[in-house]
Amino acid sequence: MAIKKLEHVGLMVKDFEASIAFYTEVIGMELKGKLAHSNGVITLAFLGFPGSTETELELIHGYSDSLPAEGKVHHLAFAVDNLEAEIDRLKQLHVTFIDQEITTLPNGSRYMFFKGPDGEWLELFESTRT
Repeated sequence: MAIKKLEHVGLMVKDFEASIAFYTEVIGMELKGKLAHSNGVITLAFLGFPGSTETELELIHGYSDSLPAEGKVHHLAFAVDNLEAEIDRLKQLHVTFIDQEITTLPNGSRYMFFKGPDGEWLELFESTRT
């Protein structure tokens, strides 16, 4: 199996800068990068703990802010080295894909969403970030 680790958790936020400030100043995470998504609608921020390359938090702004309080988690992302190979493997297992094609972010990272058994959104993420 080529999935390596839980890459990040995507959290939808209403106030992008206030959320970045909370997770950096209150929680103690560091901002690893911000970027405008290639879809022109959302902005992303990736945060992690200093010195750690483990699971990151992705803040998503502009996607939707109308979810109930208990439903802000958008997706779980799994790190892969070869996105196409893992997509092919999951297709052979009859996994349902949400995306029809791979999305490439402005920083070169690539991803594709698929569904878990209860319809939860899961993501294969091939990162250019180290």
